[in-house]
Amino acid sequence: MASAKFYGTGRRKKSIARVYLVPGTGKITINKRDIDEYFGLETLKVVVRQPLVAKGVVRQPLVATETEGKFDVLVNVHGGGFTGQAGAIRHGVARALLQADNEYRPVLKSAGFLTRDPRIERKKYGLKAARRAPQFSKR
Repeated sequence: MASAKFYGTGRRKKSIARVYLVPGTGKITINKRDIDEYFGLETLKVVVRQPLVAKGVVRQPLVATETEGKFDVLVNVHGGGFTGQAGAIRHGVARALLQADNEYRPVLKSAGFLTRDPRIERKKYGLKAARRAPQFSKR
């Protein structure tokens, strides 16, 4: 692996994440803030770090690809909520890892990290968005 920037775009619901992998120590920075500062819930941090559940053994993020401490992850993410953003970042990290080394493909593919989750709630008629109703006034 050459010392360069590897890029991947991740999407989930309305969230879009631009992910850069830079050789480093394993630090994750999201929108110029540390991951612990950006995500309050521990489960979202685990999602970002790509958990792999295999035969009852929980493996940490990039352990499946053995790249845990090799890359710093720089992320710009916008749109959607925190859960969608975490999923988008996970998708982007997986795609960036493919740029770094294509041999990770079978591991990432079997874990389902390369597939974009297509589930988006449709807009309903009579509403302004999927669930947002017009403002109500009695008079």
